[in-house]
Amino acid sequence: MRFKTNATVVGIKMFKGDVEGQAYDNTTVFALMEQDETKGTAKGFAVSDFKYPSSELFQQYKGVKFPAQAELELELVSNGKVQKTVLVGVRFAGAVNVNDGTVSKAA
Repeated sequence: MRFKTNATVVGIKMFKGDVEGQAYDNTTVFALMEQDETKGTAKGFAVSDFKYPSSELFQQYKGVKFPAQAELELELVSNGKVQKTVLVGVRFAGAVNVNDGTVSKAA
């Protein structure tokens, strides 16, 4: 199942290389997500990380000033036991002014 959500992205990082003979090439997008407040034990936001299967995403957006508003396209996948959320695409809307919360035009 695919869906889109708006989020404040606070950073991105890439990794392309080998670890113990296994090749990796990905970008991790870090975004603010609302905490689950239903139990009354959490409030506010946490940072969630979303993996994109190529470092090309980092190369495309390395000039963006963070934090930035973005539309994240996510896909919910499962192997029958475990469910995970995979990042399919990102579209940045602009930088967030941390002093007043306003969003500038896209970088």
